[in-house]
Amino acid sequence: MLDSATTQVLEPVPPSPPPKRGRTRSHWLLAAGLLIVLLAGATLFALAPLRSPLPAAAVTRTLPEATTIPGKAPVVPWPRSGQAALSVEGVGSLGTSGGGEPVPIASVTKVMTAYVILTEHPLDRGEHGPKLTVSAAQAGAYPAELARGESLVPVVAGAVFTERQALQAVLLPSANNMARILAAWDSGSVAAFVAKMNATADALGMKDTHYTDPSGLDPGTVSTAVDQVILARKAMELPAFAEIVAQKKATLPVAGEVKNYNSLVGRDGVVGIKTGSTDEAGGCLVFAAVVRVGGRKITIVGAVLGQPGANTPVQLDRVFKATRPLVRTATTALKLHPVVRSGDQVATVSGPLGTGTTIHAGKDLTVLGWPGMPVRLDVHIPAVPGRLPAQTEHGQITATAGDGGPVTGALHSGARLEPPSNWERIRHHR
Repeated sequence: MLDSATTQVLEPVPPSPPPKRGRTRSHWLLAAGLLIVLLAGATLFALAPLRSPLPAAAVTRTLPEATTIPGKAPVVPWPRSGQAALSVEGVGSLGTSGGGEPVPIASVTKVMTAYVILTEHPLDRGEHGPKLTVSAAQAGAYPAELARGESLVPVVAGAVFTERQALQAVLLPSANNMARILAAWDSGSVAAFVAKMNATADALGMKDTHYTDPSGLDPGTVSTAVDQVILARKAMELPAFAEIVAQKKATLPVAGEVKNYNSLVGRDGVVGIKTGSTDEAGGCLVFAAVVRVGGRKITIVGAVLGQPGANTPVQLDRVFKATRPLVRTATTALKLHPVVRSGDQVATVSGPLGTGTTIHAGKDLTVLGWPGMPVRLDVHIPAVPGRLPAQTEHGQITATAGDGGPVTGALHSGARLEPPSNWERIRHHR
């Protein structure tokens, strides 16, 4: 019989309570939230490059900054003695010879005389302008001037010349007396006019020129071939001057018909300008010739000084013989030359993530010059946008040969430039 005090009563263990459904749902929500955060972070990480701006395209020039007209440079047949200079208007100089020491220039002086008169009293083509009357003193000086062997036109007291006729007398038969008459008519005295001549030379940059008279008879009037080319270029810009020096003859009061001493006029394109000859100066000539290149009129200007000879006919013959090869050389050398061809690559464009295109010339660029002449190439390319269609005008190229004016042309894009896709941006970022 069991003792009731020690009797152990075994009771059944109650089962564990089932999990609360609310707690399970919160676990899932937490897990889902974490997943969303992770996915959002990953998405933000992946999309980060799309929020950053793309770098600008880089342009690298591939065309050189300068080039040279191909071919053999012209060999200029300079005279063996004296000085010479040869230039092409609007293009540049073909060079000089004989140094730069100021030398007597004889009647080449009259280019400045005519230039000063025409700047003080301008004439249009064909216009005769104001009149001047030969004084008794001026007419009375004629016999003594003739006895000295000067180059003159006959005058008498009271003879009336128009400004054009007086200039024709100065520039065609090279009349010393008319140069002095014109000087006094303009300035009141020859000395005052000579002062104007020197002031004009200074203003034109003729640093090695000094005038002592308006005719050139005085050997103290000196200059250089280079300075005379400077003056000739300016004088030929005056319509009346260019018209007169191109004439082979003219009809004047008292003298009747007079001829131009410059026998080269009308040959090899020569249209002037002025001869000169004295014992001290030798044979001198400042000349201009007009040639056509590519449908354009181009003026060649030059000067030859100090050609030897015993008298005026010999001196002028020698200066003419020295001049003609210079004109022909310049004419032969002067051509239109293509220095950039259509389609020539000018630059490369490197866009972001390996994108890119090229920039090339849209047309041929042709300059006027001669072989060996340097040509400057200037390129302007604006900032390249991220999207640039193929063959789109973008930028400009300019070619400048020597002292000539610039020749410009448009630049064009090559293959189409597109920004990288979003996928490429994301993939590259990873």
